[in-house]
Amino acid sequence: MSKECFGSAAAPLSPAVRAGDYIFVSGQVPVGANGEMVGGSIENQTRQVLKNVEAALKLAGATLDDVVKTTAWLQDARDFNGFNKAYGEVFKGNFPARSTAESRLMVDIKVEIEAIAYKPKG
Repeated sequence: MSKECFGSAAAPLSPAVRAGDYIFVSGQVPVGANGEMVGGSIENQTRQVLKNVEAALKLAGATLDDVVKTTAWLQDARDFNGFNKAYGEVFKGNFPARSTAESRLMVDIKVEIEAIAYKPKG
């Protein structure tokens, strides 16, 4: 099985990597199109992070509908309800499996999300 890397980042990582029929999306943070961190509420940051997940998936020929698993890290577990609200606006029904944990994040943000998608080639 070969590995294909998609996109580029300021850090030494690939935004998306295809291995066979699976696509792995690196942890995405709330960076806007202008390259600056999006601030505000957990809902606002979650929406931006999921836009970034969607963009990484697109590079590898997949969509949010192909996501089978996500992992999310929240800076503050008290934001869980707001996170769920925004997450549920993006993933509607047939939700992917998900793990969510509270964690100190590497930069001053409220949320980071990584994803695994299943999208057979061809």
